[in-house]
Amino acid sequence: MSTVVRLEDVDVSFGTRRVLDGVSFSVERAEFVGLIGANGAGKTTIFRVVLGLLSPDRGSVAHLGRHVGYVPQKVVIEPDAPLRARDLVALGIDGERFGVRMPSRARRARVDEMLESVGAAEFADARVGTLSGGEQQRVLIAHALVGNPPLLVMDEPLANLDIKSGHEIVELVARLTKERGLAVLLSAHDMNALLPHMDRVVYLAEGRAVSGTTGEVVRSDVLSELYRYPVRVLDVDGTVVVVGGHDVQVR
Repeated sequence: MSTVVRLEDVDVSFGTRRVLDGVSFSVERAEFVGLIGANGAGKTTIFRVVLGLLSPDRGSVAHLGRHVGYVPQKVVIEPDAPLRARDLVALGIDGERFGVRMPSRARRARVDEMLESVGAAEFADARVGTLSGGEQQRVLIAHALVGNPPLLVMDEPLANLDIKSGHEIVELVARLTKERGLAVLLSAHDMNALLPHMDRVVYLAEGRAVSGTTGEVVRSDVLSELYRYPVRVLDVDGTVVVVGGHDVQVR
């Protein structure tokens, strides 16, 4: 595998508040990495650093290429907005480029191919604002990937989806990761939907991070050290539960 993006000892502060504290991890080609943490843990700041929107105070960020596909957490499009699914995907081909556009026939073929690959061909001509949350996610993924970026960054894509749609989106992303050789960094509050599919996890707490396989990271001793607080990891009928408190016995 080759490294697509690597953060080494990254610090970011806003005023006197340290938001990221010595964060290090990498995402390799054809690797699905989950970025897990509660609100305020530093996930959004990491994304801003990875996307080149924010320079760290200390440490380094290295990219295989600067082209990054990005799926934001929430996109609000009114139902009556005259924007079809295929129109939104097409904007990802050359929406940020100048000069000669791709010929229309080639553009349409590329858009159709991308819509098909994410399971969105059947609603290609529907207005984006009328689609369900899961359908919109598929279109946004197609928009992010139509330009063939080496890295896909997804900001809380499961936050507004029901359980079934959330699992379907995770399965789709996992498939695209392997089929296209993508590097994927996907943030979430809850890792359970990602567990069967992600190759590695980056777990964040109060700006600090630990990364590795789930077996290496999602452990009572590792998370207790990360949180600097007693934490216990429980497996309840296949669902991982992280609990904490001074009465927790960490083993």
